[in-house]
Amino acid sequence: MIKLYNTMSKQKETLKPIKADVVSFYSCGPTVYDYPHIGNWLAFIRWDVLYRTLRTSGFKTRWVMNITDVGHLVSDADDGEDKLEKGAKREGKSAWEIADYYTQDFMEGLDALDIQINRTNLPKATEAINEQIDLIKTLEKKGHTYTIDDGVYFDTATYEDYGKLGNIDIENLQAGARVAYNDQKRNVTDFALWKFSPVDVKRDMEWDSPWGVGFPGWHIECSALAMKHLGETIDVHAGGIDHIPIHHTNEIAQSESATDKQFSQIWLHSNFLTVDGTKLSKSLGNSFTLHDVEKRGFSPFDFRLFALQSHYRTQANFTWEALEAARARRKTLQAMADLRFQPIARYIDSSVLEGISHNVSLRLQDDLNTPEALAELSKLDTVVDDVTETHSSEENAFKAFIEAIDGMLGLGLLRSVDISKAQKERVEQRKQARADKDWAKSDTIRDELVEQGIGLKDTAAGQVWYRV
Repeated sequence: MIKLYNTMSKQKETLKPIKADVVSFYSCGPTVYDYPHIGNWLAFIRWDVLYRTLRTSGFKTRWVMNITDVGHLVSDADDGEDKLEKGAKREGKSAWEIADYYTQDFMEGLDALDIQINRTNLPKATEAINEQIDLIKTLEKKGHTYTIDDGVYFDTATYEDYGKLGNIDIENLQAGARVAYNDQKRNVTDFALWKFSPVDVKRDMEWDSPWGVGFPGWHIECSALAMKHLGETIDVHAGGIDHIPIHHTNEIAQSESATDKQFSQIWLHSNFLTVDGTKLSKSLGNSFTLHDVEKRGFSPFDFRLFALQSHYRTQANFTWEALEAARARRKTLQAMADLRFQPIARYIDSSVLEGISHNVSLRLQDDLNTPEALAELSKLDTVVDDVTETHSSEENAFKAFIEAIDGMLGLGLLRSVDISKAQKERVEQRKQARADKDWAKSDTIRDELVEQGIGLKDTAAGQVWYRV
């Protein structure tokens, strides 16, 4: 049983999929005009944990995440420059080239962080222009739209529950307080469904439509893509908390107005990431990317562990010192995972391993509580320290345990390989040297292995090697 905090109801709810054991899950993806920053990746990692939790809990899951390659303007207002056009000017390329380059970079980031969304479930906005136009046509037929000089707009006054997701006080919302004010709009909350291309300007990305040449608004793409790939009502919709007041509120309004059905059963929102207690900002030079993390000598999995140390509904604070601590913690976990190559693994009580794995799963099923899941996993340290050769375990139980843990958390624990045959022989020779009380030889072999990046620890169940 999985419980998730629904932003709509403001409480935890038991997930009850529309189609028995199949979960339809949509999350907002990147706008591919620049490198995603670590705040973006934090959210993507959190939704990957949800995907993993659903699968390991026995649910068939279809996770769709859009790639915004057109229509996302530089602010939440319905004016200003398209981010793809802005990127094109910045780099002297076409908007199509910018989209292709940063989409590829995003794909590489998914691989580096072992984010397991099926790569065929990453639809681009530009690949569903007809679906977006058809959705706008449906809204037009139902009387939810009007046209002004710069585009076709959704009339929020025609949707009775507008603002329900964030409890927005529409009556007291001042023009300009939420988005830039356009005096042709009927209501301050109205938003663009289709934007017209500027007069006498040829955009890189523009299409014919019943209303004129232009491009879709940012909000309409998510509704169209979610419906195209998952249906008119989905089980879970996820995104950042910054999407609550405008983007997700607008998605709900246009989707439910078009279908007369509930758009999503559960709404999940990831809290912000700050850097040294400050909002991420390019002007402050703290809008770090995954590439910056790697340039500092960290593994993407170090950042992934950092991300899991905070609950998705809490604000996380990034510092390089915190990432260093996460790396040290992951190194300890990796040393535990490497026990699967060693004789000690056969002595670790399989029932204890099953208990830890079960508890990790329970914490994740309780609103994706990754900090408590990691706390459960930390109990393995004590278990290993207490192991002696008098204990016994089922064959391959420890390997199965590590596979289960990595399946739930995705920390790259299975990517390590065994030490070489020659190194194993030296480990055994040291063991014999200690038995013979030949301390000089024992120390020589130990120092030789350390130079090769292999440390040794003596336990009640024999020697254990680890990477240094």
